[in-house]
Amino acid sequence: MQLAAPQLAGHLQKGLRSLYTLHGDEPLLIQEAADAIRATARAQGYTERTVHTVAGAHYDWSAVLASGGSMSLFADKQLIEVQIPSGKPGKDGSQVLQQIAEAAQDNDTTLTLVLLPRLDMATQKGAWFGALDSFGVTLRVDPVERQALPAWIAQRLQAQGQRVAAGEEGQRTLQFFADRVEGNLLAAHQEIQKLGLLYPAGELGFEQVENAVLNVARYTPFKLAEAVLGGQVLRVQRMLDGLQAEGEAAVLVHFALAEDIRTLHRVRGAMDAGRPLPMALRENRVWGLKEKLMERALPLIRPGLLAQWLQDAHTVDGIVKGLKQPDWPADPWDALHRMALRVARELTPLRG
Repeated sequence: MQLAAPQLAGHLQKGLRSLYTLHGDEPLLIQEAADAIRATARAQGYTERTVHTVAGAHYDWSAVLASGGSMSLFADKQLIEVQIPSGKPGKDGSQVLQQIAEAAQDNDTTLTLVLLPRLDMATQKGAWFGALDSFGVTLRVDPVERQALPAWIAQRLQAQGQRVAAGEEGQRTLQFFADRVEGNLLAAHQEIQKLGLLYPAGELGFEQVENAVLNVARYTPFKLAEAVLGGQVLRVQRMLDGLQAEGEAAVLVHFALAEDIRTLHRVRGAMDAGRPLPMALRENRVWGLKEKLMERALPLIRPGLLAQWLQDAHTVDGIVKGLKQPDWPADPWDALHRMALRVARELTPLRG
C-alpha cells in the first residue's frame, strides 16, 4: 500500500499497520515521518525498540530475524527498525525482508519500520521491495522543490504561530527566505525554529527575516541545470557562485549543463524527423520535472541556437580540463557562467 507523505498523519489517526517502509533523500522529512510513526507506536504500547543498521554486503541478517521472534520480559509490543543507508539489502537481505513482510500480516505485537534512501524504479520493482509494499505501507518522501519552498516555509511558520505580511511584501519575504535555504531543508527547519525563538507569535517583517536567517543554501549541479532550463537567470548566477564557493568540481557542473544541451539537441532532431514531442522525450529518457522544463523550453529555442550551445559546451569542456580557448575566459567558472547564462537568458519566461 503506497501512501503520500501528506497523508501519513491522517492514516496514523485511523490506526497502525504492522509494517512501514520509508524511502527518500530528504533527511528532515524522513526523520519527521519516522518520528510520527514511533510516537504513535509508543502511545499504543510498543515500548521496546530495536534498531539494526545494515552495513556492508556481508551483513549478518540473522539478528534482524531473531529480533522478530524475541520479546523483552518488560514489554508486550516491540518496534523493530531496519535502516539500510545504501538501499541495497543484497541477496540475503532480500530474502529476509520478504520473510519479514510476510510475517507482518496480522502481527499485533511487532511493528517493523524499514528506512531507505531514494530508490530508482528498477529497485522498486525488485521482489523484496514489492513484498514490503504488498504487505505493509510504503511512503515515498520527495524533496521540496524550489518553487514549492516558499509555501513550505509559510506553512512551518504558521505552525509556530507566525506569518509574513499579506500580498507582495509577504511573497518577497518568503522568496528571500527560500533563496537563503534552498537545497538545505534541515537548515531551513532550524532557521524557522530560530525565528520562533527570536520573535513573538504574529507577523514577521522582511527586515526581521533578513537579519535572522543565515545563508545556508546548498546547490547541486543538476539543480543548476534545471534552473538554466527554466530560464531563471538570477537563480543561475546565485547557484554558480554557491557551487564555486562550496568547492564543487567545475567538470561535474559542466557535465550537468552539457548533458541537457545534448538532450535538447537529440529531442529537437527527433521532432524534426517527425516524432511527436512526448515520444521524443520518452525515447531520450526524459521525465519528471526535466520533461516539463524541456517541453516549455523547446518552442523558445530559435533556429541555430542549439548548434551554438553545443559548440559552447565543447569549448568549455576544454577550459574546465585546462585548455585555453580563443575569445573565452581562462577561468573555468567564468566560462561556465558565460555558457549557462547564454542558455538561461534565451529560455527566460519573459521571452516566451
